[in-house]
Amino acid sequence: QVQLVESGGGLVQAGASLRLSCAASGRSFSGDAMGWFRQAPGKEREFVAAISRYSGTKYADSIKGRFTISRDNAKNTVYLQMNSLNTEDTAFYYCAADTSMWELVRGTGNYWGQGTQVTVSS
Repeated sequence: QVQLVESGGGLVQAGASLRLSCAASGRSFSGDAMGWFRQAPGKEREFVAAISRYSGTKYADSIKGRFTISRDNAKNTVYLQMNSLNTEDTAFYYCAADTSMWELVRGTGNYWGQGTQVTVSS
């Protein structure tokens, strides 16, 4: 059974950093694009970052320069390093994966995790 399990969320103050992890299981995801989305209360889910099977990256403009996505294929894990967090980053963060980078980025990826909460206080 394929699973994506996020971890690393929490409550931090503005300006702090967090690193989210997404551990995949059930099969190797080294050939898949993997990424992160987030959904804030009362808002639609939005794309945050993605990394291709070749480690090419794509970021949302709102987090560019503050967040970094990376992957460790040996651990079947993707990470999201989040620096200089602000209150607008408060959201539920979801990990996703798909064989197609395009499908992943548009939010129609095949695999999704259950999410982890990130709360940034002022």
